[in-house]
Amino acid sequence: MAALLYASRLAGCPYEIVLVAANDPQAEALTLAEAEGVPVFALSHRGMDRAAHDAEMEQAVRDAGAEYIALAGYMRILTDDFVQRWAGRMLNIHPSLLPKYPGLDTHAKAIAAQDTQAGATVHLVTEDLDAGQTLGQAAVAILPDDTPERLASRVRLAEHQLYPRTLAEYVAHHRDDTDGT
Repeated sequence: MAALLYASRLAGCPYEIVLVAANDPQAEALTLAEAEGVPVFALSHRGMDRAAHDAEMEQAVRDAGAEYIALAGYMRILTDDFVQRWAGRMLNIHPSLLPKYPGLDTHAKAIAAQDTQAGATVHLVTEDLDAGQTLGQAAVAILPDDTPERLASRVRLAEHQLYPRTLAEYVAHHRDDTDGT
């Protein structure tokens, strides 16, 4: 989230962050966003029906005037209805070179498979977990003595470069399409 936020403030960036929302009211991203003057919304999903939670999150997003949703660290599967309403306008970043290793424990899986590279993928969100169209990838070498934690640290650096660039390119391209240019 921080990488997306700070990149949005660079000259020429085609997107702005209008809301940071979280299903964990203690998420560090909320504190940072508030400090940077970005509106926040937090609603714990605990004890809530999934569809009701998604509806409240979506209402907050719509009230903020968002045109796109960029998931960053949101570790909850969204309802199919929510995903369908934002089809083509909701992106996610995943810490693997999809289609390899959807879901959790991606770094451990890549090391166990003796892959030479891991990385990150920005993709469109669909009803199927980590299966949407790939918009960008960044590869990271797996070192002989890597642990999942060390590899995750390097992949995170790649994510911080990849996600803002890919989001900016995607938004700019779609704005050009809707402007008729």
